[in-house]
Amino acid sequence: MANHNELGKRGEQLAVNFLLKNKYEILAQNYVFQKAEVDIIAKKGDVLAVVEVKTRSSKDFGNPQVFLKPKQIQRIIKAVDEFVKSNTLDVEVRFDIIAIVKNGKQFDIEHLENAFYHF
Repeated sequence: MANHNELGKRGEQLAVNFLLKNKYEILAQNYVFQKAEVDIIAKKGDVLAVVEVKTRSSKDFGNPQVFLKPKQIQRIIKAVDEFVKSNTLDVEVRFDIIAIVKNGKQFDIEHLENAFYHF
């Protein structure tokens, strides 16, 4: 596996651990619908947190969250709509980003709630 794939998988696991520690229930990981993949779908209370994980080895090219493109957002929204309908969920949906940057041997984790909106 390429180093960037390993870093991405490591970042997703760190994000799951972070959410569990903060009392979220993980409903799905790597949920796929059509051309979209949603990294994490988690629930806390009546809120469904749709989490895109962005992991980078440094901030040399900018913060991780800036790498989420509009087309990807559209696909995520469509996938989550299907997830909510197929699971007949009655929840508020929130779109978050967990940005992770490797800092030496440590990882800095930033949870951005309501990082983007659906229209």
